[in-house]
Amino acid sequence: MKRYETLARDISDSILAGTLKCGDQLPSVRVASTSRGVSPSTVFQAYYLLEAQGLIAGRERHGYFVVANGHGLSPVSTAAIPPRAEITTVDVSELVFEILASVGQRKVVPFGSAFPSPLLFPTAALARSMAEALPKQDRWSAVDTLASGLPALRREIALRYLINGQQINPDDIIITNGAMEALNLCLMAATKPGDAIVIESPCFYGALQALERLNLKAITVPTHAETGIDLVALEVALQEHRPSACWLMTNFQNPLGSSMSDEKKQALVNLLAAHEVPLIEDDVYGELYFDNLRPTPAKAYDRHGLVMHCGSFSKCLAPGYRIGWTVPGRLFRQVARLQLTTSLAASSPAQEALALYLSRGHYDHHLRMLRSTLAGNQRKMASAIARYFPAGTTAMEPAGGYFMWLKLPDSTNALQIQRLALEQDISLAPGPMFSPRRDFTNYIRLNYGHIWDEQAEAAVATLGHLISHRR
Repeated sequence: MKRYETLARDISDSILAGTLKCGDQLPSVRVASTSRGVSPSTVFQAYYLLEAQGLIAGRERHGYFVVANGHGLSPVSTAAIPPRAEITTVDVSELVFEILASVGQRKVVPFGSAFPSPLLFPTAALARSMAEALPKQDRWSAVDTLASGLPALRREIALRYLINGQQINPDDIIITNGAMEALNLCLMAATKPGDAIVIESPCFYGALQALERLNLKAITVPTHAETGIDLVALEVALQEHRPSACWLMTNFQNPLGSSMSDEKKQALVNLLAAHEVPLIEDDVYGELYFDNLRPTPAKAYDRHGLVMHCGSFSKCLAPGYRIGWTVPGRLFRQVARLQLTTSLAASSPAQEALALYLSRGHYDHHLRMLRSTLAGNQRKMASAIARYFPAGTTAMEPAGGYFMWLKLPDSTNALQIQRLALEQDISLAPGPMFSPRRDFTNYIRLNYGHIWDEQAEAAVATLGHLISHRR
């Protein structure tokens, strides 16, 4: 453990033990440096780490103060996750539709939203790109590129793979109407009605809806809040249930926020290859990392064409453009044919605009600003939860994305809290919508990807009050 991590751990332990209480001021950097015999930069690194964890906060010209309650925000327990894989039918659509219907109302604080705030996206710059690109568009291109999408956009996407160390041929990419179409096409290409599919527990509700619509069974495999899917349980599921495919989020999983290590991703790919099971990799949050490097997708370890990597611009650049893509490997032809018989193609103007925007190097600048905003919002939400939520609340603070998964005290009914919160014009995503069996009854997912202001702070305080008094 590095020196700054040791210092941060010692302070964190004091906060969690109640020795340091909410509102207490930490020693100045100079005093801490002298007393611990470390450099000022070491103290700064420790304080930055604690701030990122939502335990302390800096105040300009006043120093650092404890902002967490004594119970703090510890990692989410996985006690409610089934200990082994289970196979079940899926019936969640009505619950999901009922809950999501409330999110679109502008007066509602959108903690239950699936998207970041539209105010965080470069709408004007994208509009200028479209206005410039369309007059120059070859009129035949909308017809010529139906098969896989605009060559210029596929080339830009391939370049992003290259930047991250992956060699992907543009001809191996299929442009789709958002990531959900990419994921659904891959699922249809790999399965037939009645098949069983491995999913995570908890799981993105869009995957559950897709399985329900296609009459597929779910094999739920426990997923750790920090390290991702349990590979031991997965191997048992592969042997016992012989699934047709596996649908996972390896980076910043929704709703947990968990990410698999590179070693674990490689082991995952090797395990699935040994059983000849395709992996549908949902990587829509991969660009929203808070560390220095983009996390590697499992696709990077694919040597057999079994990983069907899916991405999108909807979560990080242009939600309304509905442009996603997939690199479906050996099932390329099946996915391409399915697209031609369903949606035919993605919007040509949207593809033109995105290709021009990306070619001019604006995307990375936008992403840096977006990541910074999301990381800051996470710290603010974690701090607010520590202040206002009751003892017994635990939370996972992921290293990317914009969701926080919370375990509430055991007696809490998340669906009841969701209804009560909506009466106060606050939306949230209750745990049961992330499970085919409607498990995780005392869990909720909160979105910190919207503008953080006094209304958001007050909404967290209201949620804390509802949870404290309705258990």
